[in-house]
Amino acid sequence: MHRKISKIIIFLFFVIFAVVIARPNFVIAQTGEIGGTKEDIDDLNKQISEKKDKIKQLEETMGKYQKNIEQKRVEAVSLKNQLSIIDNKIAKTEVDIKVTKEKIDQAQLEIEALTLTIGEKEKILNRQKAIVSTIVRNIHAEDQKNYMEILLTNDSFADFYNQVKYLENVYTDLGRSVKKMRVAKEDLVDKKTQVASRKKIYEDLKVELDNKRQDYLDNANNKQSLLVKTHSSELQYRTLLESLKKQYQVIEGEVRTYEEQVRVKLAEMDKFNNLGSVGNMSWPVYSRYITSIFHDPDYPYRRVFEHSGIDIRAAQGTPIKAAAAGYVARAKRCSTASCYSYVLLVHTGGVSTLYGHMSGIEVTEDQFVARGDIIGYSGGTPGTVGAGPFVTGPHLHFETRLNGIPVNPMNYLIL
Repeated sequence: MHRKISKIIIFLFFVIFAVVIARPNFVIAQTGEIGGTKEDIDDLNKQISEKKDKIKQLEETMGKYQKNIEQKRVEAVSLKNQLSIIDNKIAKTEVDIKVTKEKIDQAQLEIEALTLTIGEKEKILNRQKAIVSTIVRNIHAEDQKNYMEILLTNDSFADFYNQVKYLENVYTDLGRSVKKMRVAKEDLVDKKTQVASRKKIYEDLKVELDNKRQDYLDNANNKQSLLVKTHSSELQYRTLLESLKKQYQVIEGEVRTYEEQVRVKLAEMDKFNNLGSVGNMSWPVYSRYITSIFHDPDYPYRRVFEHSGIDIRAAQGTPIKAAAAGYVARAKRCSTASCYSYVLLVHTGGVSTLYGHMSGIEVTEDQFVARGDIIGYSGGTPGTVGAGPFVTGPHLHFETRLNGIPVNPMNYLIL
């Protein structure tokens, strides 16, 4: 009992000494080091708030353009209507670029504010650790004193008792302070995690900005291409749509015929036994930026035929990999820009995949390919060999089919 009380008394004596005697210098240090930095943090938070307000305003403007697009979708098919949709998409993308830039600035400001906050919290924790370390060393030095020595330092036993009770209360307060320090340390770890998260967001936004800029160029090119092909004539526009419809029907018929023939052939040869189930498919290119979704309502030719796959942003010449193991049913090579170059793979379970607008093909028909094998290279740049008639910019058109019918690839791809 004597030893326990002795430790408490001496421990708390030095706690009081550290708080009362060292407090003036400690407070001055806090005021001198943190005051100005707090103003910096407040200023950064103000800038962040202003960025959020600006982003909100820009997103409201984007919403207006989107509403215009949706209204035009239900109107009668015409060149004027299609050009209006494209103009609204261009305007919307232009604002979207501004939004992304503001988000990049916001992420940078958040990183700066969090970094300053982390620096200040580390300083506070380091000071507290130094004080506790001093107390522990002093406790160890004073722990050899006996009970009588401590008792004689008081005028009466009542004073001694009151001092003990008082110091015990202070010790309880110290426990709370230590708990707060632990919470502060956890908060510090959380802030560091937030910084790492913001840095990733910052890098992702920079990539997104590049993609938005390319979207803008694709829409502008689409408008220019449409004007050139139609000579700004409604009659020429309708003629163009009829021509595209016929080309689509030819390609669709060819794809279905080849798939049916190859499946019969493989079944007779019992080759499907070597393939496992398709399961989740791998992405055929590194990029996961989708420029046009399955049955995209904004697809330029959806009044003629639905967009039967997804378009994935990919630079001209990007290696294309098989999404799953399968057999090459068709490897359509082209020598002109108007010709649509593609590879069709058949898999188990009635599933097939199609890779369109290819600038080069590395496989032959009836060949087996494993998941991840390079089957060719992406294209889609208008005027390049194999791009076909439906393109506005470089990308990979990727389809998944079930029993010959196009289905949403996002239901198969690994997310």
